[in-house]
Amino acid sequence: MTAPQPARPLCPPLLSPQPRIAVIGGSLTGPAATLLLLAAGFDNVTCYEATPSSAPLGGGLISLEHSALDTLEGLGISQDEIVRYPSEKIIEIRHQRGAAPQRIERLYPGRSTTWSLLHNALTARVPVHRGRRLERLSHRGGTPVLHFTGGASTTADVIVFADGRASTGRALLDPARRLHYAGYVGYRGRTGQPQNSQDDFLRLQPCTGVQFNIAPVPGGLDWTFYLDATAEQYTAQFGAPPQQRLFAFGRHISTAARSHVDQHATAHLSARHAATVHATRTRMAVPVFDIDAPTRMVWPIGDGYAVLLGDSLAPVRPHTARGANNGIEQAAGLAVALRQHTRHGADLGAALNGWQRRFLPAAAAAVRLGPVIGSRLGLGATSHRTAPADQPALTAR
Repeated sequence: MTAPQPARPLCPPLLSPQPRIAVIGGSLTGPAATLLLLAAGFDNVTCYEATPSSAPLGGGLISLEHSALDTLEGLGISQDEIVRYPSEKIIEIRHQRGAAPQRIERLYPGRSTTWSLLHNALTARVPVHRGRRLERLSHRGGTPVLHFTGGASTTADVIVFADGRASTGRALLDPARRLHYAGYVGYRGRTGQPQNSQDDFLRLQPCTGVQFNIAPVPGGLDWTFYLDATAEQYTAQFGAPPQQRLFAFGRHISTAARSHVDQHATAHLSARHAATVHATRTRMAVPVFDIDAPTRMVWPIGDGYAVLLGDSLAPVRPHTARGANNGIEQAAGLAVALRQHTRHGADLGAALNGWQRRFLPAAAAAVRLGPVIGSRLGLGATSHRTAPADQPALTAR
């Protein structure tokens, strides 16, 4: 009888040398990717961020599916740390002219957090080298070189771009794919107004071309009001075209922009929700964009590679609720692919191509889904644009 063979270790030690990995982007997906790589046993991972400090706190609501939440728990980020209101319920109220409002309740397969809670949890666990704005890539003797503003440079074997929808990486690697303004804006606000026992995500669709979402966050309520706006209207409201001002923060909010939102709140929302909008002092706005679906995620740079993931690869419309989820899932898959290369000698290019084959279809599908949802809502379609006074107010809760 043959003696049983000893079991091979589930996680064999990393072979040497480890690849040098540079992660570009310090918002959410970049730090998450860095933590996943560190947890996978890579110790030569550096995260770079262009801005000298964190973006303003008060970032909006983010929906995380169970798979993303589980990945974060594996990194030591429990739901108790980032989820303050664990309701899964989405309450949707649709209003049709001449008919009673229709109330629909459904369950979201996950939980909601905020940009601030998740960003703080991630960056508390991983160092981010700030003020390092990447300008270009080259290679020296086959080794990829990253060139930063001011003349600094560094080398890496794998470059992971997770620098958001205004991605430098996408501009360098896939320049033909550019953002296209979709014709409407997510006007956002956060108020310290008491939540009045609202624990669920509430979505109001008072008429075609208008959507209002509101949910509790620590300290108050977070709302997003989706309204049509031409590029010229956006420029007048926020001082720059949508492609130039991808995020309009408080300092960009003009009197005209505030009045525009307040008028639509009065026209379309119940008195209670309109009052919440009117009382909101902390506001911002995000123009909604589309982009051609990606056809690849991996590019050779000399003897190394650069990859795009998350919004750097495929920025999606917020209605899909896939932005943060895509980034975390793709980053987790990337860590697996690189671990197979380092632990088991898998060819690096083949491993990355396998990662691309696994995640590219879902990213492309999410990009295509956004315009479908927007069309159903009538958002971005000029034929549905109406003046605020032409529409009935929503009276149902």
